[in-house]
Amino acid sequence: MTSVVSYDARTGQVLGELTAHTPAKVDAACEAAAAAFGPWQSAAGTTRAALLRGLADALEADREAVVALADQESALGPVRLNGELDRTAFQLRRFATLAEAGAPFAYTDDPAVAGPPPAGHPAMQRWAVPLGPVAMFSASNFPLAFSVLGGDTASALAAGCPVVVKAHSGHPLLSAKVHGLAQQVLAAQGLPAGLIGLLQGGGRDVGVRLVRHPRIAAGAFTGSTQGGAALAAEAANRPRPIPFYGELGSVNPVIALPAKLAADGAALVTTLAGSITLGCGQFCTNPGVIVLIDQLQPGLDAKAVNDAFVAQLTEALRPQTPHAMLTRHMRAAFDGGIAHWREAGAELLLAETAPEGQPPKPVLAQVSALEFIAKHALREEVFGPASIVVRCASVDQALQLLDAIGGSLTVTVWGAEQASDEAQALVRGAMAIAGRVLFSGVPTGVAVTAAQQHGGPWPSSTRPETTSVGDAAMQRFLRAVCLQDAPAWLTQRAGRPL
Repeated sequence: MTSVVSYDARTGQVLGELTAHTPAKVDAACEAAAAAFGPWQSAAGTTRAALLRGLADALEADREAVVALADQESALGPVRLNGELDRTAFQLRRFATLAEAGAPFAYTDDPAVAGPPPAGHPAMQRWAVPLGPVAMFSASNFPLAFSVLGGDTASALAAGCPVVVKAHSGHPLLSAKVHGLAQQVLAAQGLPAGLIGLLQGGGRDVGVRLVRHPRIAAGAFTGSTQGGAALAAEAANRPRPIPFYGELGSVNPVIALPAKLAADGAALVTTLAGSITLGCGQFCTNPGVIVLIDQLQPGLDAKAVNDAFVAQLTEALRPQTPHAMLTRHMRAAFDGGIAHWREAGAELLLAETAPEGQPPKPVLAQVSALEFIAKHALREEVFGPASIVVRCASVDQALQLLDAIGGSLTVTVWGAEQASDEAQALVRGAMAIAGRVLFSGVPTGVAVTAAQQHGGPWPSSTRPETTSVGDAAMQRFLRAVCLQDAPAWLTQRAGRPL
């Protein structure tokens, strides 16, 4: 029987071992979730809210131990992790409020219209009903907010769906602890344990069996493009395919127009350097591509402005001291990604080798737009404290660059404050490939709010019409049903599932 080993992210010391779940355990968790689905889908919004608030309370009550264990397994530090725990509790309570307010039960009442079609029609109600048990795959880089009780779990529970969580192998002890807290809350509220299941396993077998299980009605994933694509294919190739909501890789271009850099370059350098290295570059929204346009402008030497900005950014990154990466595998992948840039001909402006056993140092590379567009290796996400500057000869070339990227969680456009043909073209190009377009600040930091869109075209996500963050995340786990000429006892339920 295989085991899942927990390592101290800073020292590599073994913290403990857990037994990986067998196929029989995977099946049992899915069956338990299916048994819990019936009563949970018909549970009132107040019942769902009570669970979500209870989970938030439990996390906060055990904050010290949870944060300490999370820090051991992730090296993210207590300041970051306390903030992440706050965000996790906030998400749980926000979805509690939505459930209590009736958002999962929103319906459209379309009374009968007399006369022949097309104007005349029967009485109809359009309801939203839960999909069923959700396979939830935890993320490595957010051991609380995108893990056992993270946003996917919160939104699924609010929608009326049980979850079976596949713990990430980078923080197995933390996942087990948080799941234990959840089980205590379920027991205290008289709810079935199968409402929130947990599976442990370091390889692909557990995850593949989970997403293939006939009781699973949807999948939610945050992680690599390769891993998400493999699981999405499994979901699509089942005898009864299911939706798979994967948030995958993203390079998050920052387009910096020269007039903006000429006016505010010094401040933007500091902001950008901090964003590139934030969390050791292990955010899905770290700015991985910096787009500069060298096109001549009246009264402005754009190339000189851009040259100065790159030089300042290089020096701002040099003294940055990222912490250890989440896992040894991620560190190896980061080093490999930088090697691929070098092999593809990128100029490495900053690439100091870290001493053996020490965290990586920031990396900044530079290429021409023609090279970037032509070589796929330059467009691949390098997960870590690194960014590549792409020099474009014109706005049209910058648009070609965006088209080559194809999909990103975010695009940032600095310098589009005034309307112009160029600004309109760049914003249109950004909206074509991104789920969120920023006009100030940096993409790191994803607010949990009503208008948030955290998802974009492939390869940033598998379902660009959905979001994994914000109020609309709940809609992933609901589907529409039209009731035609339904009896009064049914329509009077006002969208509350049976």
